[in-house]
Amino acid sequence: MDLRRIMKGGRALSAVAITSGLLFMAAGCGLGGGDKQGEKTPASPAPARSSGSARQESQDPQAAPVLAEVKGENGLTLSVTSAKRDGGGFVTVEGTVTNDTGTLWVAADWRGDEQELARNGGSVAGASLIDQKGKKKYLILRDTSGRCLCTQFTGGVRNGATTQWFAQFPAPPQSTTHLDFEVGAMPPASIDLSEG
Repeated sequence: MDLRRIMKGGRALSAVAITSGLLFMAAGCGLGGGDKQGEKTPASPAPARSSGSARQESQDPQAAPVLAEVKGENGLTLSVTSAKRDGGGFVTVEGTVTNDTGTLWVAADWRGDEQELARNGGSVAGASLIDQKGKKKYLILRDTSGRCLCTQFTGGVRNGATTQWFAQFPAPPQSTTHLDFEVGAMPPASIDLSEG
């Protein structure tokens, strides 16, 4: 068999798979309603747990109690509302980010420095969990194509707006219950893990 023909076929299959995924995502994003002026768009249901990182935003970003809150980057506020150890061997950290910078915020420096993470766009891909006591750093989980298991801030966050985010990491040992969440130039947010 000709190696070029095999490579060409593999590329074509990859392109079809990516295009199909994008079409499904676009179709899912189009379901919303509430376009009339002054009418509020109904909120999405609470986060759905499914395989992988597929998530929906909860009804009210301010509803959950705040475990940690840090301010930085010219008016940006990061809140952590949940840090749970899940049964599958990973930790899911969730929270909100409030943009009071006076301009649109696109999370460019939150996506991380690694070349592989650059494809995640404005996201939480550069986040990490730091175990100060055990002297370990846990990087964000990724799928086989290098996409982070985290929120991507598509279109950025408007000034004055608050939006939810999530990020998944490998779970530290059971004895580790206290970690620092770090992302971009934000100060570390100290959090305690709970069992999912």
